[in-house]
Amino acid sequence: MVGDIVGETVGEHDFGARLRRLLAHRRLRPTALARHVDVPERELTVVLHGTEAPAPPLLRRLAPALGLHTADVFAIAGTDTPDDLTPVDATAGRAIPRVLQDAAALPPQQYDTLRRYVASLPQAERTRPVPETPPGRRYPPGPGALLMSMLHNRNLNWPAIARTFGTVTYRYWAASTFGQVGHGRKPLTPDLLADYAVLLDVPADDLSALTGIPLPTPGTPKPDTPAVAVLIWELRRLTVSQLHQVTDTAKALRTHPPDD
Repeated sequence: MVGDIVGETVGEHDFGARLRRLLAHRRLRPTALARHVDVPERELTVVLHGTEAPAPPLLRRLAPALGLHTADVFAIAGTDTPDDLTPVDATAGRAIPRVLQDAAALPPQQYDTLRRYVASLPQAERTRPVPETPPGRRYPPGPGALLMSMLHNRNLNWPAIARTFGTVTYRYWAASTFGQVGHGRKPLTPDLLADYAVLLDVPADDLSALTGIPLPTPGTPKPDTPAVAVLIWELRRLTVSQLHQVTDTAKALRTHPPDD
């Protein structure tokens, strides 16, 4: 299969293998990690060796120890994201690319003002059940599936992912092409991995360790969009009406910047 050409090979996409690579990259011993998350070393060892699948409580404890979002640790494990970790408004993701377009036009000071405004918005209550995962987003195990699942954790579907890539990285692909990455039908190349890293607030070298994909050699610099990955994560928790407020605020900041 095309997805096996680059990165993880069969048997290397399980959680234990990914965690082993990440720990090796960070030079973190499993014994130290077990102590840090306060679990018996054997419980972590059987997961690292692939003998047992990680239990949800272990995944939740590993997330802060590894400096990762809990929802992303579930993605690394290839497990469905628990309902309490999913965005409260699944329909809101379509508005995120527009916010990013407006934010990209702001000078750094106004960009920071917009981020503070986003952080100040209250967390809305969930009013609808968490929707079922569409069949097209049920990916076979692989590095592309991991990165697509992490973007879905940010409330981005295929069209929103395509628009976000175009806005932030200038990679203009059809939405279906990103779906092919998730299904392993389009290889995850080093250059493409670097573009994903721009959108995910996970260090690029960590993503390289998790996927088994090397980073590209130094060349054309990636867009220097201030803290865009952090902003994407902060936007995921908002409702569509709140995102419209953010868009209005971004436009106002661009038209009438605040006084120094």
